Amino acid sequence: MVDTDPDSVLSIAGPRTLIDVLAGGAAEHPHRELLVFDDADGGIESFTWAEVLAEARAMADRLRGCGLTRGVRLHVHMANRPEFLFAWFACAAIGATIVPTNTQSSAHEIAYAIEHSGSWISLTDAAGAEVVADAAAMVDRSHHVHELGRIPLPRATGGPADDVSADMDLGLLYTSGTTSRPKAVRITHANYVFAGEVVARNARIGPEDRVLTVLPLFHANAQYYTVMSSLVARATIVLVARFSASRLLDQIAAHDVTVASLFAAPIRMVLAQEPTPAWRAHRLRVVLFAQSITDAEAERWDRLIGAPLVQLYGMTETIGPPVINPLDGERRPDVMGRVALGYVCRVVREDGETAAVGEVGQLCVQGIPGQTLMRGYLDDAAATRAALQDGWLLTGDIVRVETGGFLSFVDRRKDMIKRAGENVAASEVEAVLRARPGVVDAAVFGVPDPIRDEQIIAAVVLAADEAADPDELVAWCAERLARFRVPSHVMIRDDLPRTPVGKVQKHVLAEEFLAGEQELA
Repeated sequence: MVDTDPDSVLSIAGPRTLIDVLAGGAAEHPHRELLVFDDADGGIESFTWAEVLAEARAMADRLRGCGLTRGVRLHVHMANRPEFLFAWFACAAIGATIVPTNTQSSAHEIAYAIEHSGSWISLTDAAGAEVVADAAAMVDRSHHVHELGRIPLPRATGGPADDVSADMDLGLLYTSGTTSRPKAVRITHANYVFAGEVVARNARIGPEDRVLTVLPLFHANAQYYTVMSSLVARATIVLVARFSASRLLDQIAAHDVTVASLFAAPIRMVLAQEPTPAWRAHRLRVVLFAQSITDAEAERWDRLIGAPLVQLYGMTETIGPPVINPLDGERRPDVMGRVALGYVCRVVREDGETAAVGEVGQLCVQGIPGQTLMRGYLDDAAATRAALQDGWLLTGDIVRVETGGFLSFVDRRKDMIKRAGENVAASEVEAVLRARPGVVDAAVFGVPDPIRDEQIIAAVVLAADEAADPDELVAWCAERLARFRVPSHVMIRDDLPRTPVGKVQKHVLAEEFLAGEQELA
């Protein structure tokens, strides 16, 4: 049994807060470059460790003037920019909590996050000012919106130093909601430091590395894998305002980036560009990525770009990545990897027994809430109890145990389709569709069926100038899959609806399909 008493966190994590890590780096080498910001329009800003610490303290001073104090939550809605980091680090210094929202969120979604989190101050940029103002108007209480660069934040008049400890919440990150409201994951200072240590040690990040942050800062990937690993390893953060497939490799070369973190979708977007000799003009030594790519995509990346691809697996709730491919020896881009340094995992079959090689089961991750695992879900004791059981996080992800200690992703439990009593992994059907020449991408999902539990529906994106009949694609699957795994219908689409980090929004596709069925009825 793992001790999950929050009072035990400090004895394990030590008194390291995020602001301790930042201040320590600034004391060790104040004039070394910590942050480079590429605004994607040609503008470049650079900040030393001392300057970042000073900016964070200045932001903390201004936020205190707005009433932000220890234990209060600050809603942040802005694109990648230095001020996002300064606000996050300011909360770390104050003992407050940052509540970031997706920059593509609607006013209703933002209002939910504001109301649910209890935030009463929003910090936004010009691009987000209107939607945040609309959201604030929906909240049934006073809510103050501050727009960067427009209304100067008041300064605090001073006061005693803030008492901040490593077991305090620092982040409240909302998970994607598909069939229900998003859950708010509570992340402590100790969690953030642990995430940075896990990534830095497994990817061997050090002071000479320059780590690209191109994924959105409101997401756990950027916060855990690139920003925190850079801070604990004393590396340099290269922050890019927004992802551009056509410019990414030029930016990597221009900023001497050595480490990057991506998802499978951005990798595919890069590979869809016309290659140039400049694609190999880089110093990349490792590209971390999540979500599997095909063998053909991995071969094309290796041939044209050459930077080692290292797949890993993690969730907001797992804090760091509990599974990662090794840097040395056998490395497989088609699987999640092996259990990472700093974690203990178990794959549990439906009967409760540990899965053997070749078997599938739910991935469970051992740890301590508030230290190596999330503290829990805000104001949702039932969901917290369901996810955290006896020192284990039940991820809800189905994986297969491979030879050599590797684990491969099968599907989310919620993406397992039940058809006539058989379990069908959507990912396996998607892999067959993507293998068909001319298919660029595919998403498979289930919809209710009164006779067979669920129907299997596929949404397919074809390459430019490619034509395919839906029945032809169904026949392609029928030749390669058991009958119960073959899609009932195939939708041809120009693209797939995605979140900002590239995850397909299957609930949107399901709603679209069902709406079409109703129109035909």
